[in-house]
Amino acid sequence: MKKNYKKWLQIILLLSIVLVLTACGNVNEPISAESTNLWDRYIIYNLSQFIIWLSNLFGGSYALGIIIFTILIRALLIPLTKMQLKSQREMQALQPELDKIKEKYPNRDRESMQLAQEEQQQLLESHGVNQFAGCLPLLIQLPVMMSLYQSISRTPELKQGHFLWTNLGQMDPLFILPILAAVLTFANSYFTMKSNKNPNSQVKTMMYIMPAFILLISLGLPSAVTLYWVVSNAITLIQTFVYNNPYKIIAEREAKLQAEKEKQRALRKALKRVKK
Repeated sequence: MKKNYKKWLQIILLLSIVLVLTACGNVNEPISAESTNLWDRYIIYNLSQFIIWLSNLFGGSYALGIIIFTILIRALLIPLTKMQLKSQREMQALQPELDKIKEKYPNRDRESMQLAQEEQQQLLESHGVNQFAGCLPLLIQLPVMMSLYQSISRTPELKQGHFLWTNLGQMDPLFILPILAAVLTFANSYFTMKSNKNPNSQVKTMMYIMPAFILLISLGLPSAVTLYWVVSNAITLIQTFVYNNPYKIIAEREAKLQAEKEKQRALRKALKRVKK
């Protein structure tokens, strides 16, 4: 387990460095092949050129270029997404036991909370569950979104592109894309939580807070970035039903419960026959 923690810390550290580099870029200066900044020249510029290249493959539509780019990114993240969904399912299965540990330490003093956390961690380790695995795909997407934002805002061609009613370099005037991003975020949370037999209050709260947070952020972003978010969330929703279908999980749980009831019923009948 220590090796796993070191691995996660290294990954998070690398992501943090990427975020810092992203923030260091001059968001007001257009990028070009002559840009001297390492981040601008080799990351932002090449990313913008890749999106333009994809767009040219589809008739010069920058919106289609961004959509295809999003699909490619999510395809590369499929192994991590599977790991994320698996982690969510394992955490849901262990939630009743985690709640029992919380009930065991009702006091909110520091010592009780520490003991509860230690027991919960031991429970997760004994089942081989990493509670941080579900965060990795999101952490990776953050620098992608930041670099995409700079690519759009600092590349004249992409800023002038259009998608239906929107200018890709400006915020959606009808707020449809931000609303879609928020709705899809809610849908992802809802269907993820639906298979959880005993969701805790924090999960329920986040199901409403995250969409509101996404909506507020999207209102100030270029439509190109919001479009990325909409497509990415739509793909996540599809992947949830493919790899972690909540209705299938519920059906399997009910079938298992029914099988256990039938087993107990047969055992009671057998005992009655023995007594006779």
